[in-house]
Amino acid sequence: MYAHLGDRLIVESPSTGVTRRDGEIVGLHHDDGTPPYDVRWSDTGDVTLVFPGPDARVDHGAEETTASAGTTSDVRRGEAVDSAPVAAEAGDVGRRLAAARRSKGLSLEQVARRARMAPQYLAYLETHTADPGFGSLVRLADALGTTYVELQGGGADRPPGQGVALRNPTLRDLDEGECRALLSAHGVGRLALNTPDGPAVFPLNYVVSEGTIAFRTAPGAATAAAVDSEVAFEVDHIDDSMSQGWSVLVVGRCRTVTDPEKVRRLTERAHTEPWAGGRRTMWLAVQMERLTGRRITSVPAP
Repeated sequence: MYAHLGDRLIVESPSTGVTRRDGEIVGLHHDDGTPPYDVRWSDTGDVTLVFPGPDARVDHGAEETTASAGTTSDVRRGEAVDSAPVAAEAGDVGRRLAAARRSKGLSLEQVARRARMAPQYLAYLETHTADPGFGSLVRLADALGTTYVELQGGGADRPPGQGVALRNPTLRDLDEGECRALLSAHGVGRLALNTPDGPAVFPLNYVVSEGTIAFRTAPGAATAAAVDSEVAFEVDHIDDSMSQGWSVLVVGRCRTVTDPEKVRRLTERAHTEPWAGGRRTMWLAVQMERLTGRRITSVPAP
């Protein structure tokens, strides 16, 4: 048995001839095309290392590949895939792959050839949330002249902010819709307030509800000092390996939530119990009187 990148591996029942599973061959481990293969299965989108058995065959004539189950668009062999923008659903690994490839001035086809995988699969990785296998990511790191750790966003335990600044950075303001969307997508932020001992900042779990930032505390906790005062609340995301990130800031007055029905709804909507533990049944809500945000990204070189 032999295969090329982009061929399909079909596994059938030897007794009934019914196709059980099929997937695209996205990685070769031998130059002569012999097994094993990295196969991206069409039913799950997962990539696994496969040693084909007697119930498997290779289809060399497949023209279409499905990036994943439920993907809204297909990529056909031979199409230009390098011009596709990074999709909104691209994951952190995909964004790092795309940034590293473009910084080297390489096309999808060039990197895919070096990494011994299909260009369509690389395009999928760059534009969707995916979890490529260790072998695939190591080959991509080698093809891009970087490391596996960097593509994974390495140094998770390293203090943020020590990365090298972007060559062409841009700092732009986020509009209200973007700020609200980012706030709603997170669950941990920082509350800044004045305390009897001076200004302080507390990380805490929160939910967005009815135009407010709501969080739980206890009457004797330090954050309870926020009641009936103006506070600031901030959330952010930093990608240290790419020197990119965003932050959203809310400023407003903090009130105690006293309506039992509102308390019930907030408790039901809470993503998690407070990480700090303990009995925290007092709900506070910060009105979004001022909402601003900023994002640092790279400007493509002319």
